Amino acid sequence: MGSLFSIWKFNEFGVDGWPAAKELIPKLDLAKKHISSQLHMNLPDIEVRQLVATAIALKGLGAILFVFGHGFGAFLLFVYLLVSTPILYDFYNYGPKEPRYSVLLSDFLQNSIPKRQLKMKVPKPKAA
Repeated sequence: MGSLFSIWKFNEFGVDGWPAAKELIPKLDLAKKHISSQLHMNLPDIEVRQLVATAIALKGLGAILFVFGHGFGAFLLFVYLLVSTPILYDFYNYGPKEPRYSVLLSDFLQNSIPKRQLKMKVPKPKAA
């Protein structure tokens, strides 16, 4: 259910490109440069507003379908994570000794481990 509510971070849907789109522009440019250098070809331009709208649709529809037990919802959420993770967490642009690398790693690990796993449950002693 967290995925359904996390789409609200894109809530300011404005004409000027939204805060989320403005934040993604430099990250998308870095990801495109990296992928282009690895594939030795130029990638087509991607409209950031359309990328944000697609992210909202994938995450929202995927979460709703997943909550109601439809497997296609899990597929949509997987596609969202497959595309968004390398853009949002661009480790490949930094070396392990750079401060930005540590920040990205910390954010990634904090967002990828469910809070339930972080809390250690102490087993209750059984009464005899």
